[in-house]
Amino acid sequence: MKITSEHGARLFLVRHGETEGESSIRYHGRNDIALSDLGRAQMRAARIHLESVRERAPFSRIFSSPLMRASESARIIAGGSTALDIIDDFAEVHFGLFEGLTAGEISERFPEEFARWNLDRLAPGYTYPEGENRTAFVQRVERGVDRMLEIWTAHRAHAEDREPHDALVVAHRGVIRAIVRKLSGAQPTVELASIHILHFGDRWHPHALDIVEHLASTRHHSK
Repeated sequence: MKITSEHGARLFLVRHGETEGESSIRYHGRNDIALSDLGRAQMRAARIHLESVRERAPFSRIFSSPLMRASESARIIAGGSTALDIIDDFAEVHFGLFEGLTAGEISERFPEEFARWNLDRLAPGYTYPEGENRTAFVQRVERGVDRMLEIWTAHRAHAEDREPHDALVVAHRGVIRAIVRKLSGAQPTVELASIHILHFGDRWHPHALDIVEHLASTRHHSK
């Protein structure tokens, strides 16, 4: 990482909000679904929180998964006309046969695969049935991290010193966990619409993880 300044740089990571397909209970990986009204409210709340933390300063770069639930979330946070750097490698893991199903539905339809998944789901060698291998997924996301840092570094090389050093990533649970783990070694939980902040000095440090207090104002939308 070559982005340096006397103040360092910060990377803000936000998981997209709730979707029309209920991503709070369903395993939507490559299913390309839009945010629900609740999800849009969650992203507006995230925007307000980020503005308060950052004193309304614009982000240096805004990176997003190619899936619409992430790109829509990014535009709500940053403004509808804001240009996004789409990182294809930041798409969520492909759940294969489990796509779009709840845990209960997976258990009923694919009992043997469900049992194997519960036993091995965090194992590097695990592959979702007709889906993606976990090691391959992590390697893909890490390629995306390298691409993101390349873009961000090139931008900083041509930016004025007074410009903000912060960048934003809007993506998915598995992607954010892989990014944070690669850069800082931390293991966040990553709930829907949660915010995570990494700070770069001599290396990346987790400044704040799993921020969710801004979501208290959106609870009435789910009733």
